[in-house]
Amino acid sequence: MKTKVYYGEKLFDPRWIEKRKRILHRDNNQCVICGKTGGKLHIHHKQYHFIKRLQKHADPWDYQDSLLTTLCESCHSRGHYRYKVPVKYI
Repeated sequence: MKTKVYYGEKLFDPRWIEKRKRILHRDNNQCVICGKTGGKLHIHHKQYHFIKRLQKHADPWDYQDSLLTTLCESCHSRGHYRYKVPVKYI
């Protein structure tokens, strides 16, 4: 029996850790909105992918780099409050 892996657990996966480092480096380790550096920077998914045949969302590391961006905790929270992240069904 396969157990469900929760999103928070996936953030410790080496594939996500490597992808996160790459996005942070690309964005100069700063929030792309306000320019804040240091502190807790988040990698934000601009779009979520739902795989219909598997009935699950794509793993966080399986997104194209262009769909990921670096945000500070404040800008990330504010963005999720103001806007709904679109879901693409694939």
